[in-house]
Amino acid sequence: MSYRQQKVVLIGDGAVGSAYAFAMVQQGLAEEFAIINHTKSKGEGDTLDLEDATVFTSPKKVESADYSICRDADLVVICAGAAQKPGETRLQLINKNLKIMADVTQNVVKSGFNGIFLVAANPVDILTYAVQKISGFPTSRVISSGTLLDTARLRVALAKEFNVSPADVSANVLGEHGDSEFAAYSSASIGGKNLLKIAEEQNISIERLLEIENETRHKAYEIINRKGATYYGVATALMRITKAILRNENAVLPVGAYVNGEYGVHDLYLGTPAVINAHGVEQVIDVQLNEREQKAMAHSAAVLREAVDRGMNETGLNKEIVSLVADA
Repeated sequence: MSYRQQKVVLIGDGAVGSAYAFAMVQQGLAEEFAIINHTKSKGEGDTLDLEDATVFTSPKKVESADYSICRDADLVVICAGAAQKPGETRLQLINKNLKIMADVTQNVVKSGFNGIFLVAANPVDILTYAVQKISGFPTSRVISSGTLLDTARLRVALAKEFNVSPADVSANVLGEHGDSEFAAYSSASIGGKNLLKIAEEQNISIERLLEIENETRHKAYEIINRKGATYYGVATALMRITKAILRNENAVLPVGAYVNGEYGVHDLYLGTPAVINAHGVEQVIDVQLNEREQKAMAHSAAVLREAVDRGMNETGLNKEIVSLVADA
């Protein structure tokens, strides 16, 4: 019986990247974990620090490397990019991070990489779209953290409101990972019972549920204003997606997946439940939405469409992609 080691490469060892690396070591995922960072000494320092932790977690090779290490990797996780600052929206990061993402993607592809891209830099929906177009990879093998973190935030808030465990709340945030995201309450449940029905029985108004949706939408700003950045939550979300891929779980997670017809949206990446396994996105789940949610999805898609088109044109990436396709 043959056994092939699983290799994960992290690109971008900032706050999110280093927290993700720590989560990976703690969970004992991947036999080989490599870090590529713009400031090489930072990546080397984290490597030295993380390898000490493997004594108490699991045998694992942790190393600092360059792009050539991506050649036989199963998964490349991209956390590189400028961080969101206090008072700054995710969409305001578009142009500078698109340029960084283009450079990173081209370097990874040049290595001979043939695995799965997992993107976590903001604005994540737009950057993931760019990675897929620049790499030319199948859309199933280019995914992002999407609204998994937002969904976790929503479930935590609802668990507090209904006095239950977050693990027993089934509710998803869909659309943009950003200001136009929304909670799909019509399909939400607690313990298998419709959440809206439970809310009615407990005299929790729809206005209160919409307040919770808005609090979820703005929680990142609250964290950034207090500590400068968010990283523990998103790093753990990335670890969860990684686990689903490496262990071929067929797990249903609200990730950033490519949609082309689902929800009436075409040629965009946005947050939606999808089946995740060793092939990446095995299937996008087109959640049934009520009238309010359909309008919210259409609005979110329109926001993303405008941002994608503007960012790709202003940075010249549309022309660059045409050239790359012509040269292929």
